[in-house]
Amino acid sequence: MLTNNLGYPRIGSNRELKKACEQYWSGKTTMAQLAQTGSEIRRKNWELQSEAGIDLIPSNDFSFYDQVLDWSLTVGAIPKRYHEVIMGKSNGELDLYFAMARGYQKDGLDITAMEMTKWFDTNYHYIVPEFVGDQQFKLFSTKILDEYNESKRLGIKTKPVIIGPITYLLLGKEKEADFDRIDLIKNLLPVYIDVLKKLEEQHVEWVQFDEPFLSLDLREKDRAAYTYAYSEIRKAFPKLKIMLATYFGSLKDNASLAVSLPVTALHIDLIRNPEQLESILAVLPDNVSLSVGVVDGRNIWKSEYQLALQLLEVSLSYIGNNRLIISPSCSLIHSPCDLDTEDDGTILTPLSPEIRQWLAFAKQKVNEVVELKQLLNNEKDILPKLDENIRCAENRRSSTLIHKTEVKKRVAGISQKDENRLNSFSVRKDAQHKALKLPQFPTTTIGSFPQTPEVRSWRSKYKKGDLTLAEYDALLEKETEETIRFQEACGIDVLVHGEFERNDMVEYFGEQLAGFAFTRNGWVQSYGSRCVKPPVIYGDVYRPTPMTVRWAEYAQSLSSKWVKGMLTGPVTILQWSFVRNDQPRSETCTQIALAIRDEVLDLENAGIRIIQIDEPAIREGLPLRKADWDGYLQWAVRAFRISASGVGDETQIHTHMCYSEFNDIIQNIADMDADVITIECSRSQMELLDAFADFKYPNEIGPGVYDIHSPRVPSKNEMVRLLEKARSVIPAGQLWVNPDCGLKTRHWHETKKALTEMVAAAKVLREYVEEAVTL
Repeated sequence: MLTNNLGYPRIGSNRELKKACEQYWSGKTTMAQLAQTGSEIRRKNWELQSEAGIDLIPSNDFSFYDQVLDWSLTVGAIPKRYHEVIMGKSNGELDLYFAMARGYQKDGLDITAMEMTKWFDTNYHYIVPEFVGDQQFKLFSTKILDEYNESKRLGIKTKPVIIGPITYLLLGKEKEADFDRIDLIKNLLPVYIDVLKKLEEQHVEWVQFDEPFLSLDLREKDRAAYTYAYSEIRKAFPKLKIMLATYFGSLKDNASLAVSLPVTALHIDLIRNPEQLESILAVLPDNVSLSVGVVDGRNIWKSEYQLALQLLEVSLSYIGNNRLIISPSCSLIHSPCDLDTEDDGTILTPLSPEIRQWLAFAKQKVNEVVELKQLLNNEKDILPKLDENIRCAENRRSSTLIHKTEVKKRVAGISQKDENRLNSFSVRKDAQHKALKLPQFPTTTIGSFPQTPEVRSWRSKYKKGDLTLAEYDALLEKETEETIRFQEACGIDVLVHGEFERNDMVEYFGEQLAGFAFTRNGWVQSYGSRCVKPPVIYGDVYRPTPMTVRWAEYAQSLSSKWVKGMLTGPVTILQWSFVRNDQPRSETCTQIALAIRDEVLDLENAGIRIIQIDEPAIREGLPLRKADWDGYLQWAVRAFRISASGVGDETQIHTHMCYSEFNDIIQNIADMDADVITIECSRSQMELLDAFADFKYPNEIGPGVYDIHSPRVPSKNEMVRLLEKARSVIPAGQLWVNPDCGLKTRHWHETKKALTEMVAAAKVLREYVEEAVTL
């Protein structure tokens, strides 16, 4: 029996990687210093897992930005526009890598970043590989070899992690017409063979191939590619121990394919789908081991050992001790690093002792894997751990913190009237145009403005007691007024207050809603150096008092222009939190929707006539199998409508979505019935807008005209070209002009330049339309 881990958080227990990358990007540190930080994080991760007793420890799970981008660099899938960066005298491999992730605007070059989208149904973003019809691959980066040898030098034997060839191709995107990226498998596979040969030369024993697409719907040619690729790999390496890792769902109709592949071990996710265990065991070949994911890699709740042991004992009854591998359900990069850092002896965690005892972060989950093995082996002194775990689980089930009768009654009493606006969009549109009097191609932003070190320091000082509430509010009021004045001077039509009082678009609301708890150091990576600290939804949710009205009213009092009220939608609050697992997610989402509805009505009563309810996570919440979509979309769309439908016709409801493919859910987006939707479009060069055009989306749309996740500042002409693309498929009367997303992570100098160019681009569009009307 072995213990196994699929991946460990790479940000560092105190977000060391974030800080090191951002210092390097700003020119404050050297590449050598950044590399040293990475080396230290890897060493600590490997030693932690080794000391805990993990037998199969992953390497190549570390990344300076994204593991998919790492693999694109490894196999030489580098788009042509970056070749000039490769040739730059001062540019090493890491600078090329960051240029692909973030764009490049120096040395006389102006190169856009690669597209970014969500990793399956998580809040992690990956860099989308780009493929052309004659795509060639070659071994470009030796990162996987370097890190394996690095662990060997530390005396720790690791299991290199590789994105499987089929998943890698399916994660990508064709940048030319008339070819299918899966057909590139024969071009790609020789590089995999090359990598494995070099690893074999270093006496590697195990290699982990991540193939989460085996939990999705596959075409016949995808299935054929799996068979071809793994047969060729096994033919070339008959003695290599290959772990095929699937996760985030059930194998279902792909089970026979997965068990037929010539691998040493198959990993399955029993947190997402424990029901698949016996059906997999029944068909598992006698020479294949089974890695059972019984510790939740994506949530922060402590494992219930009795439930996990039941699954492990069933596995033992089929395959015996020698073929059983105990694992988390997936990589632990989706978990915070270490619950122990919640209280370092100087700053206490905001978690209550009762809630804290229910939780486990990545370090604790590693220990859970090992303790489950010890319990199965009936090792000495382990039974008290089981007793403690049982007591903790019972405490959570019976806790009076969790259930609120009034909340459950309100959910049960929701009516059809609560889910629908008073009138259709065509009626509302006329009422809003008369009330708001906005120009054609109205300009706005998505909500947040740069949170400078000064703003963050005010928040920190206030929390520590170094600033009084009155002093803190005075500083925020000054920052808000300066932001309003900039927007007025810039010529933006619909203003925002900048959200300087907010730490995070979900955490801020969770802090004011009952049923949420918070951590001090529960950070997880969202993309690159961007880390988020998801709230913990432990109980029934309701809104005790208004959350945003004070700042919306203040901002509106400063300007004669309209200022948007800014809210996060119920699905996004759900998706970007660690959610209780003792009731259906739909129930929790509906509770949040009612809380947001209360806030929307209070904003309207305060005179706020444009209210944005952000739902960037609605697409990522889709189940991985299309057969399961309808159920999710029904309750997700309903939750949004409940949150938005109490207002009058003149009040304009906006929503925002980013880094999503919309084609297959466009009807559901229309069913949300938001008056205006703003979407990410710039990295895809407006390709995402095609779904709205083909569908003839009836409401108004703001396609993002510049990428806020990159430091490069686009020109007015570049944005005009994008808007012209948009105008060619969407009627001019429906179009808004805005950035892709909020500006919180950008610097003010970039923001001011980009928004000035954006407003100028909108004016050019208005002139085009006026000229056309005159002619």
